[in-house]
Amino acid sequence: MNIPDRPGTAGSTGPGAPGPLGAPGPVRLEGRAKVTGAARYAAEHTPPGTAYAWAVPATVPRGRVVSVDAGAALAEPGAVAVLTHENAPRLKEVEDATLLVLQNDRVPHRGWFVALAVADTPEAARAMATAVRVTYAPEDHDVVLTPGHPRLRVPEEANAGVPGSRERGDFDGAYAGAPVRVDATYTMCALHNHPMEPHATTARWEDGRLVAYDSCQGANAVQETLAGLFGVDKAQVTVVAEHVGGGFGCKGTPRPQVVLAAMAARHTGRPVRLVLPRAQLAAVVGHRAPLVQRLRIGAGEDGVITALAHEVVTHTSTVREFVEQAAAPSRAMYVSPNSRTTHRVVALDVPSPSWMRAPGEAPGMYALECAMDELACAAGVDPVELRVRNDSATEPDSGKPYSSRHLVECLREGARRFGWQGRDPRPRSRAEGRLLIGTGVASSYYPVFLMPSSAEAHVTETGRYRVRINATDIGTGARTVVAQIAADALGVALDRVAVEIGSSALPAAPLAGGSSGTGSWGWAVHKACRALNGMVDGHGGTVPPGGLTATADTADDVPSDPPHAKAAFGAQFAEVAVDVDTGEVRVRRLLGVFAAGRILNARTARSQFAGGMTMGVGMALLEGSTMDPRFGDFAERDLASYHVPTYGDVHGIEAHWIDETDPLLNPMGSKGIGEIGIVGTAAAVANAVHHATGVRVRDLPILPDKLLGRI
Repeated sequence: MNIPDRPGTAGSTGPGAPGPLGAPGPVRLEGRAKVTGAARYAAEHTPPGTAYAWAVPATVPRGRVVSVDAGAALAEPGAVAVLTHENAPRLKEVEDATLLVLQNDRVPHRGWFVALAVADTPEAARAMATAVRVTYAPEDHDVVLTPGHPRLRVPEEANAGVPGSRERGDFDGAYAGAPVRVDATYTMCALHNHPMEPHATTARWEDGRLVAYDSCQGANAVQETLAGLFGVDKAQVTVVAEHVGGGFGCKGTPRPQVVLAAMAARHTGRPVRLVLPRAQLAAVVGHRAPLVQRLRIGAGEDGVITALAHEVVTHTSTVREFVEQAAAPSRAMYVSPNSRTTHRVVALDVPSPSWMRAPGEAPGMYALECAMDELACAAGVDPVELRVRNDSATEPDSGKPYSSRHLVECLREGARRFGWQGRDPRPRSRAEGRLLIGTGVASSYYPVFLMPSSAEAHVTETGRYRVRINATDIGTGARTVVAQIAADALGVALDRVAVEIGSSALPAAPLAGGSSGTGSWGWAVHKACRALNGMVDGHGGTVPPGGLTATADTADDVPSDPPHAKAAFGAQFAEVAVDVDTGEVRVRRLLGVFAAGRILNARTARSQFAGGMTMGVGMALLEGSTMDPRFGDFAERDLASYHVPTYGDVHGIEAHWIDETDPLLNPMGSKGIGEIGIVGTAAAVANAVHHATGVRVRDLPILPDKLLGRI
């Protein structure tokens, strides 16, 4: 048949409408499925004969397993099997040693899985796990990070390939000669991700093939890892992650539950489901490690920076090294002709840290932006003006020009919208009864990551389109935006495009992480759709029987060393009220203005910006995991003790953006938006608390006891 004219994408934005990029945007395509319960998550796939598993965590902080007595467990009604290091399937070595579970008798940290109970029902599996008796040979443990730990070292690389240490110019000389100086240390305890949907997998083996329904941020990464662990060809493994109830980084790499479920399924010959209870997550799915960050900034009387040092101390585990690149933002944000940025790390007997909500940028920008506020006070310069004076058109560390950098515009527009002008800079200058009112500002920065991706586009004889790509929607609306990109590239209405995502059986794509998903997936989808249009045009506008299919990948399109630095920027403003009697801090207003390339769907973008800022409030005021030095584990292991923001904790969130065109990014001109909203919020809130009270709290979270007695 002849394909109707492709009229572009102008028109309404309701369901079935063209869905133009950059307009208010259509509602989420999967919205109805989610609210009606039709959307199925990893734990909602139940093949016939499914068995259920429950993991047994180690109760010592370090040592080895002497024996496992499974007799009482196997006597439980409905018992199927107990896997230990003595009978579990053998795994091949992989780079991520956190996945090599039940392979030997070692216990590297408390909570490490030492057995797995499998039963006919979830209740029976839990009863079995309780009945398993493990005898240990405990060893001395070291779980407390200290700034002067004797085993601290500088790693060659931190996360994401960031150099462990960088130095430019003569920091010591420039800092010593600076007329205005700041020297402050900022600390944070460990943080945990806590997605609404816990880590879960349903796995089955059929004729040597493994199928795993897994709650993850990228099915291809899980597929490749499982193939390596079990020594099978990648084509023999299918991983499905069609709907995911939040990730935040802790689902960015394969986690032990998918390995254990696959092991149990192979051992028992039955499909096996394993859903980790929330109390076990703190030990096995990653966390943001505690950080000690010393910032030293030297500047002239005008506040222009002449010297900057950002020195980070953190921990990793003895199982797998992960170093949060917290000093990296100080290499990119402001003029700094003389700079020293270093990371030092010590391997402790603790769970392995990993990605969490803007790793590196979130904690690093908190320290940097608080230090900038302290510099503004020391120099007597308005905090917004100070940041404007230190703006840089090039990335200080690499010297590359930015493809686009509109930080100043964000600061100016944010100040206008927030009503910053006329602010009395003096701390404790505004009160309402027993409430002290203060305002603060911070900049936001997050690099643009783009990964090679592949996609497929198909058109039928009837003029319907299908786009296939292994993207992952972790609740951000990725499914909808991918469809919009396809409709825009094809020049057709959105309701003529169907999208398949969330399976390793689809064309390979990178994970949803580092705010790289839409930019990477969209590039491949755009390329495939444009190629499909060319095929249709080559057939004179007629689609032959069976339709036409175009494939594309961007392996040759994404430069490994681009000539420009690429990043999103923003400015965030906060107003807080601090109760002088209780020390309680309430966020009254939170406003962000962002420069994040072309906004592809205003509806989902605003949701992500606001969600990121909400997470930043949690980081500033509520969230924290306490390491118990005696037992070697984190005390907060549920949502009753690990506090996250609720509706009552945040009022008046506003998310805005400026029009930013950047043709050097990708065909859509888009930047990632999932994490830019997080990185400036904690500092803006902390700076507002100082303005309200005159008390500088340099240790997150800002709890009432850190203010009481000081205000």
